[in-house]
Amino acid sequence: MIYDAVIIGAGVTGAFIARKLSRYKLDVCVVEKEEDVAMGASKANSGIVHAGYDPVPGSLKALMNVRGNRLMEDVCRELEVPFKRTGSLVLAFNDEDMRKLEDIRRRGVANGVPGLEIWSEAQIKEMEPAVAENVVGALYAPTAGIVCPYELTLGAVENAVENGVELKLGSEVKSIAFEDGIFKLQCSSGQIESRYIINAAGLYADKISSMVGDNSFFIIPRRGEYLLMDKSQGSLVKRVIFQPPSAMGKGILVTPTVDGNLLIGPNAQDIQDKEDTSTTPEGLSQVKQGALKSVPTIDMHEVITSFAGLRAKLVDEDDFIIKPSAENSRFINVAGIDSPGLTSAPAIAEYVVGVMKSQGVMMKEKEDFNPLRKRTRKFTEMDDSELNEAIRINPAYGRIICRCEKVSEGEIIDSIRRTVGARSLDGVKRRVRAGMGRCQGGFCAPRVAEILSRELGIPMEEVTKSGGNSRILTGRIKEQDFSDGGDDK
Repeated sequence: MIYDAVIIGAGVTGAFIARKLSRYKLDVCVVEKEEDVAMGASKANSGIVHAGYDPVPGSLKALMNVRGNRLMEDVCRELEVPFKRTGSLVLAFNDEDMRKLEDIRRRGVANGVPGLEIWSEAQIKEMEPAVAENVVGALYAPTAGIVCPYELTLGAVENAVENGVELKLGSEVKSIAFEDGIFKLQCSSGQIESRYIINAAGLYADKISSMVGDNSFFIIPRRGEYLLMDKSQGSLVKRVIFQPPSAMGKGILVTPTVDGNLLIGPNAQDIQDKEDTSTTPEGLSQVKQGALKSVPTIDMHEVITSFAGLRAKLVDEDDFIIKPSAENSRFINVAGIDSPGLTSAPAIAEYVVGVMKSQGVMMKEKEDFNPLRKRTRKFTEMDDSELNEAIRINPAYGRIICRCEKVSEGEIIDSIRRTVGARSLDGVKRRVRAGMGRCQGGFCAPRVAEILSRELGIPMEEVTKSGGNSRILTGRIKEQDFSDGGDDK
């Protein structure tokens, strides 16, 4: 089969491009080298839907950010992904910061960001009493919000697949040839042929681009470390709390999450290794100190986990690349999608459709395209009558597996059986939050592994944490006869 378009990468950008293309009568395939979607930057970021005052006016970042923000509410409603338009504050601690806020406000107005206001110290203390006493003002952006980044990615991919897109996981692109108007991709899963390629490979977009002879850009990883707090801290602030931005990014933020936790971070460090998601004592200390500067009452004893994410930072370029390659106009680069990439993803997908139309691709809409996707119904979202009915239909909904997050066996089974189902402990975790709570899977992981083993029809020794070689068991302990007190006969 020759596809009309192959999308390389199943992060949030590739996911939304796939969903947008599934609206049209095209044969589309998404290839992803990992065992699941949202395995790169899309699984480890702050989940902020940015208002759009940061990017340079007229840049692609500015255009995509503001448009993506406007689309996000409808997108999340269609995909049944939790979204909260919380608003955000950029704090000022002195007169110099206040001048920066005014510059940011003017930039936001130029970008078309609605409702921007400079708040006084009194307004801040009334609306966010937990912020530091030495805050003298803030920029308020009412259109900012929060979303779950991996659930957003999963929702877009599932909807795309339900509308006819093919998804090939565990399919790493090794080389690309172009012969007689057709791309031939040699992948770990076999050869794939396509008339167009959309390069949404995140940190590896430069490597993929070089396979067609395009070395016009280079990407380095920018690592950001985070700390996730228990839900006891989740109501400390109602809005996303920023500090004035620097050359390295938007700085260390404090934000509630859509699931009720509190998230702080990230710091920013340019590194060389595109797989290095380690955290460091120095980095986490920097995150703590930065967060306490904004909200000094955060209880650092309530940290339940730390993690790091990597952003795809272009070298010598501070804007998104969304255009056909100069080496081959049928090869479309969607590269350098760092912050505000999550917010921009729905708008980037629209833009890519426009690029394809400009290349002469016939974009005829399907009559039966369905933009709606049903998510797994959660135990914690049901009232008593709904829960009783769910248990009557499927008794597995009455068995709680993850006590911290109150996740039932029924939800876990559904997460595995879905259109794009979980294949690992982390896959289940991202879909239904089993293992996301205070104990971080200490109690529920063995039971989740048993369910995965049963549902996938594989031995327990083949169940992994996150695919690949991340097996959680290496074999069984030697069986013993304990009938007479435990002596090994």
